[in-house]
Amino acid sequence: MATNKNDGFDPEEINALKEECRQEGKSFVYVEDDDLDVLESGECVHIQFPGVYEEQEVIYDALVYTLRLHHSSLVYEMAVGQVQKTFPTYVPPEDRQPNYTITPEMEEEAETALTEIIEEIEETETVKVQEHVEVDPDFDYGISLDVCLNVEEVTDEVIENFIRDFKGNTLSLDNTLYSFMSEDEN
Repeated sequence: MATNKNDGFDPEEINALKEECRQEGKSFVYVEDDDLDVLESGECVHIQFPGVYEEQEVIYDALVYTLRLHHSSLVYEMAVGQVQKTFPTYVPPEDRQPNYTITPEMEEEAETALTEIIEEIEETETVKVQEHVEVDPDFDYGISLDVCLNVEEVTDEVIENFIRDFKGNTLSLDNTLYSFMSEDEN
């Protein structure tokens, strides 16, 4: 592992993070992340915390999100893939380039199909998810963690409990498979 190139293993960076955590009165700090608009929802947070990986101090860079958010993301991706089989030129709004064009009629048809496919996937419980923690040691800053927890909201308490259990090697993940229904936004 090329730890000499990864600033997340740098003792000065680690000590600076420890000091920032101490000032915040928490075992972690939130990371500003303009790419993740879901961070405002309470269902997903980007954090960093100091820890140990393979007997070496390191900064963990973690994305912590709810099982419901993970499920809805997978359902949406699956539905978009199915819509694109019928409407090959359809690009979801979040992936559109500035020069992308679509007729209003085709967009309406594709969006209607997308909604129907999402409902079908949810009703048939095609997608099931479970809690998980994925560790990526080949990250550009420290060690990356992808953390999916079965909680309603990712709060400071949820994060503190996760970090305590993760660092203490007492983390117990729920391996039950779950499926969710969208909440109507009426």
